Amino acid sequence: MGNNSLADAAAFRNAAATGQVGLDPDAAQTVLKKIRTGKDAVETLLRNAGALAEPPKLGANPVGNAMAAKVSQRADGGGDSYAAALQNLYTQYDQAEQGIIQAMAHYQNFEQDTADSLNRNA
Repeated sequence: MGNNSLADAAAFRNAAATGQVGLDPDAAQTVLKKIRTGKDAVETLLRNAGALAEPPKLGANPVGNAMAAKVSQRADGGGDSYAAALQNLYTQYDQAEQGIIQAMAHYQNFEQDTADSLNRNA
């Protein structure tokens, strides 16, 4: 599911970059503000994710040591870890933000080109 969302965010950003999408800047400001708020929150969680990698105290025995290592890796390791999921979410927010900014610029350029064309024909 996460990978599809990441691909969707990238596709939106690419569509905006190539001018296939335009957004009214006034209407998009609310969405852009929410995306930036979410992005900032995820960034804070990412900065603090390393603290979760502290192995829990499960006893000084082979099973306890193995479980403690596993819990630590799940929090701050690769793959399906908490930190990897947060990084994926951060990337989605970032790509959505870039796409909205580019779509707003495309909309403004389109409006300006239309106004210039109408003024030339007037």
